[in-house]
Amino acid sequence: MFREMRLQKQQLPAEEAVAILQTATSGVLGVSGDDGYPYTVPVSHVYDNGRLFFHCAVKGHKLDAIKRNAKVSFCVIQQDEVIPEALNTLYRSVIVFGQARILSEDGEKREAIEKIGKRFALAHPETWKKAIEKDWNAFCVVEVKIEHITGKAALELLTQKQD
Repeated sequence: MFREMRLQKQQLPAEEAVAILQTATSGVLGVSGDDGYPYTVPVSHVYDNGRLFFHCAVKGHKLDAIKRNAKVSFCVIQQDEVIPEALNTLYRSVIVFGQARILSEDGEKREAIEKIGKRFALAHPETWKKAIEKDWNAFCVVEVKIEHITGKAALELLTQKQD
């Protein structure tokens, strides 16, 4: 169902791709937007056990697109260093494909938003807990169940690791 990476010698092991998702704070979500146009939007995310979570407003382009077509992609760029004299870029990135779902049950929504709060404001639980209570009806949480993941790095970075 999903294409194999063309440059397989640049493919990162699955555990490295997951580590990038775990440490990155944001990525770009791709959905099937209006009139067949792709729509991409940066979101802050949390990775947990084969799933991504992010929060957003209860209305908007992103949610409309997910409601029409739950299939999404998500891309994280961990490293992007241009080497002009070599006409090259040292990069590490991950792309995932999955099914998005708007969490509608209060218990699962709370569990997911608490993961987000802990990820981004671990040292300030009183702040994010207060915000959750105050804005509970003004946000929703989306879960992306990952179906396929690939990580890729510049060959130079992969050979440096082996040396």
